Amino acid sequence: MSELLRLFEEYMKTEKRSSANTVSSYLRDASQFEAEMLDRDCLLTEVQKGDVEDYIHILIRRGKSAATVTRSIASIRCFYRCLVDLGLTDHDPTKGVTPVKVERKLPQVLTSKEVELFLEQPQCTDLKGYRDRAMLELLYATGIRVSELIELDVSDLNLPGGVLRCESKGKERVIPLYPAAIRALTEYLHTVRPQLIDDPEEPALFVNMSGERMSRQGFWKLIKYYQEKAGIHKDITPHTLRHSFAAHLLENGADLRSIQEMLGHADISSTQVYSKILNQDLKNVYKKAHPRAQ
Repeated sequence: MSELLRLFEEYMKTEKRSSANTVSSYLRDASQFEAEMLDRDCLLTEVQKGDVEDYIHILIRRGKSAATVTRSIASIRCFYRCLVDLGLTDHDPTKGVTPVKVERKLPQVLTSKEVELFLEQPQCTDLKGYRDRAMLELLYATGIRVSELIELDVSDLNLPGGVLRCESKGKERVIPLYPAAIRALTEYLHTVRPQLIDDPEEPALFVNMSGERMSRQGFWKLIKYYQEKAGIHKDITPHTLRHSFAAHLLENGADLRSIQEMLGHADISSTQVYSKILNQDLKNVYKKAHPRAQ
């Protein structure tokens, strides 16, 4: 990694307070851009707007999706803002670069019955089953991101109060828990977790079978295992439960502002996508049920 990219990594972590996943993806994009510029014998501090636009066309010719190209532009733009802020260059070559138009797909959600079936899959017959049931119930109860889930500590959970404290990007939010989630978490926390950990001082709420903090990859495998076991043909990811949480709340009368707060969205426009899902569902029901809509 070049010195400029090392500075960018530190900038993302300390100044932008970005998540580990964002830092990783932005660094990867910036690194690929740097490699292309080096092939042209062009220093990063000497890049011009035309160089950035040429790079975008290269990505498109390579068959990269509009979403990937748009993210690459955002990464490069953030990189140059970092260089300008640090006084390493006096111009931003991404200024005036036109973003690629992205057709935003509606997120996939599970029906209430599919969620019920999915949550029933972990069998509470062993330590792993109790732990997995607690993790899945918590994810659907709160709609938190998988990165937030695995970063939770025991101290973030307030079972008597029936709430979870979640901190992300320097902001804290408190999310209620439904009774089934509280029961699953109580069983896990008081009976199962003490048998999994070796160190009584371990802060992590969810640990693997070796007693260490659950990893993102480990949880991803867990999701895929229970999807196959449930026989659900939709592609379920940790984010699918987050989307389902929001869509089901909206469907049952919750207001967008409350959902925005629970999800931790900075902009209400990110939350409004769930209204589109609901409208699409209503259209589908109308087409199937109305006698003159056939």
